[in-house]
Amino acid sequence: MSRIGKKPITLPKNVKISQSGGIVKVEGPKGILSSQLPEGISLTIGDGSLVIERKSEERLARSYHGLSRTLIGNMVTGVSAGFEKRLEISGVGYRAEVAGSSLKLLLGFSSPVQYDIPKGIDVKVDKQVNIIVSGIDKQLVGRVAAEIRALKKPEPYKGKGIKYVGEHIRRKVGKSAGA
Repeated sequence: MSRIGKKPITLPKNVKISQSGGIVKVEGPKGILSSQLPEGISLTIGDGSLVIERKSEERLARSYHGLSRTLIGNMVTGVSAGFEKRLEISGVGYRAEVAGSSLKLLLGFSSPVQYDIPKGIDVKVDKQVNIIVSGIDKQLVGRVAAEIRALKKPEPYKGKGIKYVGEHIRRKVGKSAGA
């Protein structure tokens, strides 16, 4: 039995969940998310909690059990509280600003880099060097943060670039002068 899969999901009071066919729909104060349940996985809705069960002991059903529980748990958390990732820019002259539905980044290239913000994601810039990516879909928030970070990864000598807040960059020693 999957240790993660057998844990019940507690539903906050302001979150409603419904199932029709193989599609699970979660509604909350921040929005609506839906997902397809894999074959061999069923959903039991109780009062205040939700239990994910598998119909058989096949290998595929066992592998989807914990995954389905985690994905639905993330949907419940997303529509009730939301998710956010924080990035910080370090480097002389490096900065960011939000212009409409795009993020304009000055990262030491000859021209500014434009990143189009997907629908459902909110990006805020604080003090021109702190970027906050937030939304209700955990996968989309993580993907957008990773794409922004990939525009200029932190380099190991001076640490210039875009990194996650709290991320440790391994630094290398530069060249030393000859004797």
